[in-house]
Amino acid sequence: MSLITIKNLWKLYGDNVVLEKINLNIKEGEFCTLVGPSGCGKSTFLKMLLGQETPSRGTFLLDGKPFPEEPSIERGIVFQRYSVFEHLTVLGNVLLAIELKSSKLIGKLFGKERTKAKKMAMDMLDSVGLADSVNKYPSELSGGMQQRLSIAQSLVNKPRILLLDEPFGALDPGIRADMHILILDLWKKNNLTIVMVTHDLHESFYLGSRLLVFDKIRHDPHEPNAYGACITYDIPVGENEGAKMTKIENIIDKGKSA
Repeated sequence: MSLITIKNLWKLYGDNVVLEKINLNIKEGEFCTLVGPSGCGKSTFLKMLLGQETPSRGTFLLDGKPFPEEPSIERGIVFQRYSVFEHLTVLGNVLLAIELKSSKLIGKLFGKERTKAKKMAMDMLDSVGLADSVNKYPSELSGGMQQRLSIAQSLVNKPRILLLDEPFGALDPGIRADMHILILDLWKKNNLTIVMVTHDLHESFYLGSRLLVFDKIRHDPHEPNAYGACITYDIPVGENEGAKMTKIENIIDKGKSA
């Protein structure tokens, strides 16, 4: 059985149709990259997977049961803009994620429980390459290091699904390449299911085990919001990548000029 099952999913905001007729099954352990023209609903789809948005209609299942309607610890997310707490150290940021999960009323652990949580946080920071920066504050970190911290925050509570919304778009090419290596390593070691939005086709092919193209196939110039995007291509990465990339580039270029 698929981890995520989606059948005839639609998302509307009033009369504005954002997504239509989305049909998708995602197996546990897949790394799905999402590409398509700007404004075609990729981030909206990601928010539905997180629980920030709900479908307007259609079947939307996790492990065969209705998707939780609010964010939960089984789903972690990393945004392009670093979502860290500036007043906390690197260690404090990751430790807080554990404490909020374990102590929902006061968000604080004590004694042996805090010692155990600190060990978990340190292990997570070591796995993302921040073991030497635990006492620094986010303002003292580079962009790449801040994004490593965001990833550590998201993974320390061992989510099954990691959602990535343009996480490396603001990074320099060299740092971005390092982050690619890191996320692939974490994906394999933690048995994660990853869904990632990106505008970089080369990144989508390099990272993903499966590439999903979102695009509008129905257009009405008199009612531009009457139709939404759907999944136009569902590509297992690895076969004839050059020809497939050219076709997808044409789709995205078409969307940019529309």
